[in-house]
Amino acid sequence: MTGNGRVCVYLTHPEVQIDPAVPVPEWGLSETGRQRAQRAPFLSWAAGIHHVVSSGERKAIETAEIFAAARGLAVTIVEATHENDRSATGFLPPAEFEDVANAFFAEPEVSVRGWERAIDAQARITGAVRSVLAAVPETDGVLFCGHGAVGTLLKCHLLGLPIDRAHDQRSGGNWYAFDPQDLDRREASGLDWIAL
Repeated sequence: MTGNGRVCVYLTHPEVQIDPAVPVPEWGLSETGRQRAQRAPFLSWAAGIHHVVSSGERKAIETAEIFAAARGLAVTIVEATHENDRSATGFLPPAEFEDVANAFFAEPEVSVRGWERAIDAQARITGAVRSVLAAVPETDGVLFCGHGAVGTLLKCHLLGLPIDRAHDQRSGGNWYAFDPQDLDRREASGLDWIAL
């Protein structure tokens, strides 16, 4: 919560139904993921949320819709909050995905196997968050429902630290609250991922 009482939270989608035959942005939540997402509207910060923003990916939209329905809010889709663009490789088996993800964070200025560069994804998510916050009253709380990699890139920006996977979540379905002033100050403290 900020000094003016504003609540801003970044929430990653929880577990998904993995289907190699379906494009990753179209994966939805698994039953476990849905059950975990249903906890979010009852967390301590939920009552301070006035706007729910989601990327255009199905798993994020479903996470946002669960929260919004429980709190009587609408969901706004902001395409620029999507996960890092991995369409060059499509689905990768878990071990291979982890190797490429490690390289993505370790070499932020390099397009690893055609993926969007981490520095570009960070600029995109940070810019999108700025735009959303500038478009709503400055005391209104905002929930951003999104993805692990770009959520981590935003977190690194807010902390004023270099891009590093050490700041990543261990698995999906986590959140952190942040002060929008740290988009400029870049001196946030804490910002630990908290599991749903």
